[in-house]
Amino acid sequence: MNKTVSINLGGFSFHIDEDAYQKLSRYFDAIKRSLSPDGRDEIMNDIESRIAELLSEKLSNDKQVVSLTEIDQVIAVMGQPEDYRIEDETTQTTYTYASSTRSKKLYRDKEKGMLGGVLAGFGHYFGVDPLWLRIIMVILLFTWGIGIIPYIIFWILVPEAKTTAEKLEMTGQAITISNIEKKVKEGFGEISETINNIDHKKIADGARDGANKVATSIEDVFMTIFKVIAKLIGAFMLIVSGSALIGIIIASVVMIFSSSLPENAAFDFIDTPLGIETPFWIQGLLLLLVVGIPLFFLLILGLKLLINNLRPIGTITKYSLLAIWLIATGFLIALGIKEAGQLALDGKIVQKVDIPITSADTIKVRFVNNDFFSKDVEDKYDVKIKQDSAGNEMIYSNNVSLHLKTTDKAYPYIQVEKIASGKSFAEANQRAEKIKYNFKIVGNQLILDNYLLTDVKNKIRNQKVEVYLYLPNGIVYAPEKNVTNYLDGDNADFDYFYGPEGYNYKVEEGELKCLNCPEENESDEDDEIVNITEKDQDTIKTVTVKVGGKEIIRTETKKSGNLTVDENGVIVKTK
Repeated sequence: MNKTVSINLGGFSFHIDEDAYQKLSRYFDAIKRSLSPDGRDEIMNDIESRIAELLSEKLSNDKQVVSLTEIDQVIAVMGQPEDYRIEDETTQTTYTYASSTRSKKLYRDKEKGMLGGVLAGFGHYFGVDPLWLRIIMVILLFTWGIGIIPYIIFWILVPEAKTTAEKLEMTGQAITISNIEKKVKEGFGEISETINNIDHKKIADGARDGANKVATSIEDVFMTIFKVIAKLIGAFMLIVSGSALIGIIIASVVMIFSSSLPENAAFDFIDTPLGIETPFWIQGLLLLLVVGIPLFFLLILGLKLLINNLRPIGTITKYSLLAIWLIATGFLIALGIKEAGQLALDGKIVQKVDIPITSADTIKVRFVNNDFFSKDVEDKYDVKIKQDSAGNEMIYSNNVSLHLKTTDKAYPYIQVEKIASGKSFAEANQRAEKIKYNFKIVGNQLILDNYLLTDVKNKIRNQKVEVYLYLPNGIVYAPEKNVTNYLDGDNADFDYFYGPEGYNYKVEEGELKCLNCPEENESDEDDEIVNITEKDQDTIKTVTVKVGGKEIIRTETKKSGNLTVDENGVIVKTK
């Protein structure tokens, strides 16, 4: 049983067992002895911060105790003090310690930056000269003016590289003892060179210090404002992404387990981009991964804006989610391309049938349904997979439309067009030919099915039926009320809104004129008595009424009695 010690390292608290604590203390003492007095304190602070960061990454939670194993791993990364050498008077640096490669991290470099250090930081991150980035920013500012908003956002969100360890991370260098010491000494060299170039006569001038204080104060005010804005943005992102993520999870789970729902009733009216041929559980899984993962990262970003010390989700988790998202997105794109390719071309099979009546007769039109598939002619589905009476799976669709056309012939006729899509004209025509659609002509009555059928083997490929009814001049067209749901004004000669169904319409000069539609009479409710005035003479009564928006005055001579006024404002009786 070992004793544990609580220590504060780089601003973090750790529980460390006694043996590990003694080894870490000896390690720090050895480092101090190996360092020159110049900048020793700053170097030690950066080393402690780096070791604290490494220990935090290796501990899964705050309750774990740092052991000798973790200390040995940290020392292996940082290197032993006696294992490196920095040549002070040459530009060449030799390292013989165990190296640790590290990827770059995005920071703002205010030392080399002109304003907030954003572009200088991006220059380090992408390995390009910040000058080119500044030129692009100037072009954006003076052309579309869109450069300032992203710059401000990055200024708010990207932290500044303040410590030596952060500056090493910014340039992609390993954060080891030797690199930290080298960086600090480079800083001292720059400071010394700057001091040597100063005009000592102007040292006493405090104008620069005053300007720096003013600039710092202005920066502090802006940074405070930006932090408040960042908190608001974070709260907004958290609410929006959290709500959307919950909705996506619920929808995805329902779609994934849709096969267990009775007859997939919840999806009768759902139209997905991939269609219902792709199983719903696959579409639900893709929805969860392709949309849910970006929403999850937005949620984490919102939390980071609100909580300063939020622990990262971990590199392994982050890159694993990114890889899963890329795979799912690629799979979705492949399915989309395949789906688009299957619908590239349209095929059409046309059937033309004459209706044996003259232009002086009346043609009645109605739609009927199949009781096996639907109990009401008003029921309408774009497409569904159903079984017929023999138990065979069929594609059932109400994608049937009626178009009214004129003709110069002396008799009416219909043209039925069966349409389907495919990756080639031959394939599309073959699918169109396999569409089952029925209609019949009984005397002067045209009876049309409100549905089409095709075998499920033909797949869902935009199957539809378009019926064109050609009407000669003088014929009477009598549609039933159920025609409204299937009437289509595209490619039609008559206005879609020609009048109510259930009445007779005569074709005259390219128009449908109703023969028995009810006349629009003014309702009695529109006739309002505005005022009735009885004068002080026994023999005169004056009545003012409002009929159809007009005021009418009527008078009647009578010695006594009350007035009765008809709908036109005429006094018809007195009592």
